[in-house]
Amino acid sequence: METVTTYTKKSCCGNLEASADVNTFLESRTQVFGWELQLDLYECDEFSISNEEKIQNFGLELCKVIDMIPYGPAHTPYFGENSEITKGYSLLQFIETSSITGHFSEGTGAAYLNIFSCKTFDAKLAEDFSVKYFNAQHCISRFTTRK
Repeated sequence: METVTTYTKKSCCGNLEASADVNTFLESRTQVFGWELQLDLYECDEFSISNEEKIQNFGLELCKVIDMIPYGPAHTPYFGENSEITKGYSLLQFIETSSITGHFSEGTGAAYLNIFSCKTFDAKLAEDFSVKYFNAQHCISRFTTRK
């Protein structure tokens, strides 16, 4: 079972307190809203995670692999330049059923990806494609059902 903390408003001042019946609440939510895959890719190919065109192409190619429809062009701002850990491109590729996002840390050689969709998709296929695309040597994967 997932560990989840929800918060309820305690006063008009915005103080929050943890709800005691989180599990009861979650059990009452039977309708699935969507699925989310989180991928932490390590020791990626330096060129692949620092090239804007390649990152934009990743979003479009992944859409094909997992049978999603892109909604507009990929957004790939470069920022976080004040730190070696955070500097790099970020990716936002809207899809008709939600989004593909990522941040690419040039300083650490890592990529952090999130694929969220209200339409089901093959998480293993998305993971394998992403690892291969960025030539990652290590991957941590989490797949979550969102209610």
